[in-house]
Amino acid sequence: MISDRLLLDNLSFVNLQAAAAELDTLHVALAILAVAATALVVDYAHMLYLRSRMPPGPFPWPIVGNTFSLPKNKPWIYFEELSKRYDTPMITFWIGRNPTVWINDAWCAHEVFEKKAQIYTSRPRMVVFGELGSGQSNLVTMQIRNAAERDHWRIHRKLMHLGVGVQSVRGYRNIQNNESKLVAYDFLREPKEYVKHLERYATSVVSIIAFGRRVASYNDPIITEVIALMQLAADLNVPGTSFPMLLETFPILAKFPRFMPWFKGLGSRSQKGGHYFFYTLAQEALEQYEQKPPAQQAAMPTPYVKTLFEDGAKYNLPVAELSGLTGNLFGAGADTSSSTLVTFVLACCAFPDAMKKAQAEIDAVVGPARSPHWDDSPRLPYVNAFVREVFRWRSVAIIGGQPHSPTQDDSYRGWHIPAGAWVQGNVWAIHHHEREFPDPDRFCPDRFIEGHELHRPFPNEKGYMTFGWGRRVCSGQALAEQGTWITVARLLWGFDIRKARDPVTGEEVDVDIFAFTNGLNMRPQPFECCITPRSEEIREAIVREGEQALEDLKIHDGESRYRMSTFYQKAKRELAEEPVLDEKGNIKIVRVKAV
Repeated sequence: MISDRLLLDNLSFVNLQAAAAELDTLHVALAILAVAATALVVDYAHMLYLRSRMPPGPFPWPIVGNTFSLPKNKPWIYFEELSKRYDTPMITFWIGRNPTVWINDAWCAHEVFEKKAQIYTSRPRMVVFGELGSGQSNLVTMQIRNAAERDHWRIHRKLMHLGVGVQSVRGYRNIQNNESKLVAYDFLREPKEYVKHLERYATSVVSIIAFGRRVASYNDPIITEVIALMQLAADLNVPGTSFPMLLETFPILAKFPRFMPWFKGLGSRSQKGGHYFFYTLAQEALEQYEQKPPAQQAAMPTPYVKTLFEDGAKYNLPVAELSGLTGNLFGAGADTSSSTLVTFVLACCAFPDAMKKAQAEIDAVVGPARSPHWDDSPRLPYVNAFVREVFRWRSVAIIGGQPHSPTQDDSYRGWHIPAGAWVQGNVWAIHHHEREFPDPDRFCPDRFIEGHELHRPFPNEKGYMTFGWGRRVCSGQALAEQGTWITVARLLWGFDIRKARDPVTGEEVDVDIFAFTNGLNMRPQPFECCITPRSEEIREAIVREGEQALEDLKIHDGESRYRMSTFYQKAKRELAEEPVLDEKGNIKIVRVKAV
């Protein structure tokens, strides 16, 4: 009896202990929940407080903000609609807990990005494109939060200007002139492949500038690989409701290992060692250049990589940063320039009257015996306006490139813009504002001619904001404008570009002027067109100039043994640590284990 009673007492004591333990666990869980709930309430209250002071916009939810209100395609149109709904030049849209200020008005963009460039030169925290990509090693994504970072950014900017700054690009006119003559020659021989010809042209120009080596065939895999990489990078800049862009809403997920499913879609950017491809390519090109006879070196512009390596050594720039500078020039110039020229072809098909008016001006000034040159530009005001309209009508960098971020709290028209916020210029909305551009979807170069009924004042002399603003304006703007002018003028002179005809009915097939890709650097969806030489005399001139251009460009012939896809695969297979430089400046592969 006594033992039974003791057993019962022990069991009761054990049960009491278990109950107490469960109660303690419950108390701890309740305490954690209370702390979490309090933190959530405080955080949400802060969001709402900021919202009350910032430009108007949709009401945000806790944690996720407005993320799941985003449309799946072309969010820049949605932001334009919000600006019209609230009747404001800028709106606030919350990506998770981060407010993004979208500027949808040219004058507002000018006042913020240009007049206050000193405090809007930095970038915000970008999880996908920044922290999971090149971060502080790349000019495009560099944040400028203190004096040291500003000095470092200025070094990169200076080195980029050495390659494609305003003072440098006039030295590339001969390259662009010859390569654009080959575009006309290729259009004559194989008009159905016009997109590939334009991609080859744009890639070859920047390849000669960067590496001293041209791209001779549109079948060269470097074209498709680089453009695919740039378009992937562009896609990773457009806000979205699916991964990997949801990492901006839930940045804590970026701390997990890279094999987690939400990292899918980052592509080679998440492969260790992948961003060293352009450095390896540059190193190879420099070796090939230095092996050329002195007379041949003297006859060609000094490749950018030579200047970059020499000046980069003065600042002790690491491999990743040298690679980034080379890649920015080579990759971005190829994708954006070719996309702009494809847009030009679409405009000719959709608005033939504008094309014919430009051709009439060229005929009167240049004639059929030769193609236009930059020296003809002062006597071709309508062609100049035509090129400006190409940049305005369907701008490639449709949301103005990377977001800006103020380094200190700012205000505009009484609205608060907090330090570190995303501030993005909506180029689509700016270039389609009825106040500056009546009938904005109509391709009409006359709107850039003073005195025309569609001409309106604009904050800058160019009449467009295609290349961004302030101190973060696209470094390659001068090169792109120069190359686009000569190519557009030459193709207008040489060809009639019309809608394709149905092979059965013989009727013209309409083109869709709204069918564009969804990335940051948008381009027209594939469409067919009919490209024919305007006369026999012009055809003969195209052949003559094309054959001469091929001869002149022989000095830049060459080939790389590297391919981006195989380089990444090799890096993934062999590298378990970041590559390092040996005493000669070559990349040293550190074999530790298979990755």
